[in-house]
Amino acid sequence: MKKTIMTGIAALTLVMGLAIGANAQSKNERPGLILSAGPEAGIPVGNWNNYYKWSLGGSVQADLAIIKKTLYVNLNAGYNNVFADYTTSANDYQLIPVKAGLKYFPVNNLNLYVQGQAGVTFITNSTTPFNNKSAAFVYSPQIGYLIPLGKGNYLDAGVKFEGNSKFVDGGESSNLIGIRVAYAFGL
Repeated sequence: MKKTIMTGIAALTLVMGLAIGANAQSKNERPGLILSAGPEAGIPVGNWNNYYKWSLGGSVQADLAIIKKTLYVNLNAGYNNVFADYTTSANDYQLIPVKAGLKYFPVNNLNLYVQGQAGVTFITNSTTPFNNKSAAFVYSPQIGYLIPLGKGNYLDAGVKFEGNSKFVDGGESSNLIGIRVAYAFGL
C-alpha cells in the first residue's frame, strides 16, 4: 500500500508540474468562493507507523477570498479511517478532523498554493485500549495546485502533512503524510 501511495504522490507531483507549465500564461480567474470535496489518503509516519499502515477518508472545504483572490480563509471538515496493521492488537482509528486556516497563492497568474490549517480531531472510537482521549489538536500544512477544468471548475490536488497531538496521555504524536484530490467549483 505504501508503494501505491508513494506512486500516487509522484504522479500528482508530475501532473502538478505539467499543469503549472501549461497554465503559466493564462490569466488568473479564481473565484472569490471555492467549494471542494474529495478523497484523502495517507501513510502514518514516526512511531505511529509501527501500529498503523495507511489511512483513507474524505473532506469538504470552503475557501473565501479575503485579499485580491490570492489569500483565502478556509474551513475544512472530514472523516479519516486509519487502518491498523493486522499483525498487531491495535484497532482502527476513526477520526473527524475539523480545521480552519489560510490558503495563499504566491504567484498571481498561477494556481499553485500553500495552505496551513489547525483545529481539532475528534476520535469516534475513543474506547479503544490505545487511547484515552476523545479529541486532539490537529495542524496541517499543504502545498497544492488548482487544475482548471473549465467554466469555474477545478481539480484541487495537494500533498499534505497532518500532525495530531497525543491520543494517549504520555504517548507520542500521531502524524500522517498524504494526498487530497478534490473536485472544486467556484461560486
